[in-house]
Amino acid sequence: MLRWLLIVVLALLLFQGLRPWLERMGLGRLPGDVRFRLRGREVWLPLGTTVALSLIAALIGHLI
Repeated sequence: MLRWLLIVVLALLLFQGLRPWLERMGLGRLPGDVRFRLRGREVWLPLGTTVALSLIAALIGHLI
């Protein structure tokens, strides 16, 4: 369980860093993606984008 939690946190941090690039591709505005301001800082939790990219990766992995 701890391993999965660590993987999810690392994936969210990776998506946070790739946010500008992902937004140009249209990702980041899916249902389930959460944005809010916390103490003057914008926080972005790409939950919907994470699920979509995971499904795409799983399909590619299954085909290979």
